[in-house]
Amino acid sequence: MKYPNQTDDVYGIKATGSKKKTFVLWREVVMAYAAPAIMAGIGGVVTADRGLQIGALTTIGGASALMALMIGLLLRSRVGLIRWIIGAPHLVVVGVFALAGSSFGLYAAWVTTGLLEMMIPSNHLAWVGRVWIDFPLSGFIASTIVTWRWRLAVTTNFSSKRRR
Repeated sequence: MKYPNQTDDVYGIKATGSKKKTFVLWREVVMAYAAPAIMAGIGGVVTADRGLQIGALTTIGGASALMALMIGLLLRSRVGLIRWIIGAPHLVVVGVFALAGSSFGLYAAWVTTGLLEMMIPSNHLAWVGRVWIDFPLSGFIASTIVTWRWRLAVTTNFSSKRRR
């Protein structure tokens, strides 16, 4: 009597999910818009601040999504393949990009208020005063999250290719 080999089926089963973490830019941009907008919207509801509620959907969410898109495109380009970005400690890379994101947010606030001052001399728009806080903070948060998640995807994919 011949018995079937019981281990054939066990080794033939493949993992259902991939262990590789991938970096998908559109998901990062959507989350960069949604997460700060929801949190700031909740803060606006709790404090009954109408300006914060409106800013959550416009300047906070929009600046975060724009910054996530720019940082994501930058990291997916050749800049993301520079040796120090891949080889440096995770927190150093995230810190550098967070500082760059908040600096760009400050620059964007300066340009926005400057252009509005030239186009509309009597600047009485309520949201213009908010951009000095919203843009740098949104840039900091979005660049930190996108860089963190990109770095996790790159190091996971890089280390799995190394083991082969």
